Amino acid sequence: MKNSVLTLGAFCAIVLCSAIATARAQERCDSSSAASSGVRPGRLDDYRSVFSECRNGAGATRLAIREMKIGGAPMLLTVDPSSLETSVERGVCWRCEDTSDAAQKDTRYIRAIRAADVEAPPKNGALFNGGLTHGAGDGAFLTGDLCPSSRPLDRGFFERLSEGGGKTPVALAVSGRWIASHGAEFDWLQEKARSGVLDIVWVNHSYKHPYVRGESEARTYLLTPGVNLDREIFETERILVERGATPSVFFRFPGLMSDASLMDRLARHHLIALGADSWLALSPAPRAGSILLVHPNGNEPEGLRLFSKLLREGKMPQPFRAITQAP
Repeated sequence: MKNSVLTLGAFCAIVLCSAIATARAQERCDSSSAASSGVRPGRLDDYRSVFSECRNGAGATRLAIREMKIGGAPMLLTVDPSSLETSVERGVCWRCEDTSDAAQKDTRYIRAIRAADVEAPPKNGALFNGGLTHGAGDGAFLTGDLCPSSRPLDRGFFERLSEGGGKTPVALAVSGRWIASHGAEFDWLQEKARSGVLDIVWVNHSYKHPYVRGESEARTYLLTPGVNLDREIFETERILVERGATPSVFFRFPGLMSDASLMDRLARHHLIALGADSWLALSPAPRAGSILLVHPNGNEPEGLRLFSKLLREGKMPQPFRAITQAP
C-alpha cells in the first residue's frame, strides 16, 4: 500500500512537472514575435531546405522553407503565404507536415514563384533580367544591391531616405561576402531598421557574387562553370540569420544573369527571382510600379546621383512601397 501511494505520488509529480513545462513552453511561444528578425543565435547547424505547412497553438499558419538548429534548439524560417513576410520561429511552437507546390498552388506565395519563373529575354546564350521586374499598383519599389566591394557603404543615400520621416521601405540585395567584409556597416543598417527609420527587406544576392572580367555573360556571375547555386543561396541565408537578420523569399541574380536551369533550381528552393525594370544607371526612367535598382555599395555613384535628381525634381513615382507588395 505504501509503495502504491509513493507510486501515485511520483506519477502526480511527473504530471504536474509536465504541465508546468508545457505551460512555460507555451508562454515562450506566445511571447515570441511573429516576425522575430531580432534573433541573436548561438551556433547555427543543420541548415537545410524544406517545405512544410505549419500551425501554432493560436491557429496561425505558416509555410516553413528552411530548418536549422540555433544553439542546439530547432528553428524554422517561415513564410506567411499571404503577405510574403518571413520570420525565424522556434520549432517547438509549430506543428508541421510536409506539403507541396501543388497543394499550395492557390496561395499568393506559390503564384508569385511561378509568375517569376518565366523565360527572360536571351542575352549571349543566357537569360537577362529574369523574374519579377515590375510591381503592381502605383509608387515604386526601391531596391539596392550590396555586391562585394572594397568601397564604403554610401550612408548618405540612406540618410536621405529618412529625411521625410516615417519608415522608408527598401529591399537590399546583399551578398554574403559584402556582409563578411562590411560587418560594421551591416550593423549600422540593422540599427536603422530597429530604430524605425528604414523598413529593410533582405534579398539574397548570392554569397560570392562571382564575376570573371572579360568573360562572356553566359560564363560569368552564377553562370561561371563550377558555381554551386545551393551553396551561394544557403551561405548568405546563414550569415543573415547568424547576424540577427531575416532572409526574405526574394533572390536577385548577380548581373541579373541566369538561365533556365538556375531559374528552375531557385524555384525549387521556394525563392522568387527579383529583376528590375529601372536600373537607374543603365535603364529608362522609372514609372508607376517600377522596381528601381541602385548600388549603394560605392560601386555605382551615377545611379545614386540620378535617384537624387529624380526625387528632387518630383519625377520619382511615390510612395516607395515594400517589395513584398510587388508580386
